[in-house]
Amino acid sequence: MDKELIVQGTPTRVEIALVEDQKLVELHQQKTKTNFSVGDIFLGKIKKIMPSLNAVFVDIGHRKDAFLHYTDMGPKLRTVMKFTEDSIQGKQQTALLDSFDFEPEIIKTGKVDQVLKKNENILIQILKEPISTKGPRLSCEITIPGRFIVLTPFSNTIAVSKKVSSQEERKRLQVLVESIRPKNFGIIVRTAAEGKKVADLHEELKELLDKWSQIHKQLYKRQQPAKLLSELDKTSSILRDMLNDDFTNIIVNDKEIFDNIQDYLENIAPAKKDIISLYKGKKPVFDTYGVNRQIKSSFGKTATLPSGAYLVIESTEAMHVIDVNSGPKMQRKDQESTAVAVNLEAAEEIARQLRLRDIGGLIVIDFIDMRSVENKAELMKQMKEWMKRDTAQHTILPLSKFGLMQITRQRVRPEVKIDTAEVCYTCNGTGKVNPTVLITDDIVRDIEYIHQSRPKTSLRIEVHPYVNAFLKQGFPNFQQKWWLKNQRWIRITANGDFSLHEYKFYDKNNDEIKLY
Repeated sequence: MDKELIVQGTPTRVEIALVEDQKLVELHQQKTKTNFSVGDIFLGKIKKIMPSLNAVFVDIGHRKDAFLHYTDMGPKLRTVMKFTEDSIQGKQQTALLDSFDFEPEIIKTGKVDQVLKKNENILIQILKEPISTKGPRLSCEITIPGRFIVLTPFSNTIAVSKKVSSQEERKRLQVLVESIRPKNFGIIVRTAAEGKKVADLHEELKELLDKWSQIHKQLYKRQQPAKLLSELDKTSSILRDMLNDDFTNIIVNDKEIFDNIQDYLENIAPAKKDIISLYKGKKPVFDTYGVNRQIKSSFGKTATLPSGAYLVIESTEAMHVIDVNSGPKMQRKDQESTAVAVNLEAAEEIARQLRLRDIGGLIVIDFIDMRSVENKAELMKQMKEWMKRDTAQHTILPLSKFGLMQITRQRVRPEVKIDTAEVCYTCNGTGKVNPTVLITDDIVRDIEYIHQSRPKTSLRIEVHPYVNAFLKQGFPNFQQKWWLKNQRWIRITANGDFSLHEYKFYDKNNDEIKLY
C-alpha cells in the first residue's frame, strides 16, 4: 500500500491530506495560531468543583473552562498533585522520580470533592479538543509520546502494542524496555518499535525524559494557567504516528513547513528524508494532486460508490446514521447476491468515510438485508479488516436481527465537515446542486452501465453547451478517451435548454435511454 502526505499551507492554516493507494482517507486542518492541541500539557487552576458530575472545571487559558472527570484523574492523582506543588515551591529539585515518595492511590468509586479543592494547581494534559458547546477534556495521566515508545510518569507498567502479534517479539521488547526504564516511569511500546534495537529505544527514551525535565523546570514558581509542553504540529505528529515503509511521498507547498518536516525526518528517520519534495507549481497543490476533486466527491450527505450504489450519511447530536442503498443500476442474478456485493463495497467506503470525516461516537449502519448467516459473518469480517487501518479506538458489533451494525469510534476532535454543494443559479439562487466538477464522473459511470446492459447500442449524449465544449476540448479529449477504452464512438450534442448538470442518453433511433 502506497501512502502520500500532501500538505497545503496558507497564511492562516495548514491542510494535510493523507492518501492511500490514490484514495483520500484522512483530511486534517490546523489553524496556524491555535493556542493548543490534543497532547499539550498545562499547569491549570481548578475553578469549579461539580460533585453532581463528579468532575471539576479547570482554567487553562481557553475561553471555556476545560472539563476533568474523576475517571480521567487516574489512580496516581495525589502523587501528581504532590509532585506539581513541590516542583512549584522548589522542594522537588529533580525531574527523576527514583527517590520521590508516592502518595496513596485514589479509589475508582471515589468522589471528586474528596480529592481536589477549588483554586488548587493541577498538572493536566488535553485529551480532547472542544467539541460543539463543550470545552477541552483533560486527563491527569500524563503521557509523552515518541515514535517508538510512550513515556508515562508515575507508573511502573510496561505495555506492548496489541498490533505486535509475535509473542517472541513482545517478550523481547518487554525485556529491552525493562533494562532501560527509569524507576517510577512506565513505558508503552508502540507498533513502530517492532524489530528495533535497544540503542534506538534508549535514544528516544532520553529525548522523552528531556521533555519531562523541561516540564519540571517550567513548574518552578510558575503561575497558572500556563502551557508547559506543546504537542508537535499536526504534520509532524502524523509522521510520528504513521511513518513506515509504505510512505512514498510527502509533498509540501510551503518552504517553512518543508524545512520543519525535513529537520524532523532527519531526527526520526534519516533514510526517509528523500521522500519529501517542495511543490513549486502555479496551481494549488491540492488541485494538482486531485485532492480537491476527492473532497468534492467524498463529503456531503450522499457518497456514491463506483458501482452506482450510494451511502446516505446523517448526523445528529446523539449518533451518526449511514444508510446503504443499491441504486437502480446495481443488479445481480438474485436479491441476496446483489445485497452481498453492495454491502461489501459499502463496508470499505464506510471505513474510509469514518476516517476521512473523523466521525466519532455512536455510528449505526443500515446495510441491505441479507438472509444468509454466512454472508452476515463475511460482512462483519470484512468490516473489521477495513477498520484495521483506522488508528482511532473503535468497537464493531455484529449485525442485529434488523440488519443494523453498530460501531463506536473514539472522538478527540470535532468532525470534519465540508459543504461541497454549489448554488444553483438557474433557479435564482434558491437551491443547491452537487459540485459541477463531478459531472464527468456521473457521465462516465452511466456510460459504463449502458455498455454493460446494452453492449451493442449506439449512443448519443445531450448536454449543456458548456459541458459539450469541456468534453471536446484538448487532445485526447473525453470523447476520444471513451472511444479508445470501449471502441465505440459516442456522439455529443449540445442543448441550450439544459441546466449545467442535466444530460440525457439516446440510442440510434433517438429514443431516450432511461437509467432510473
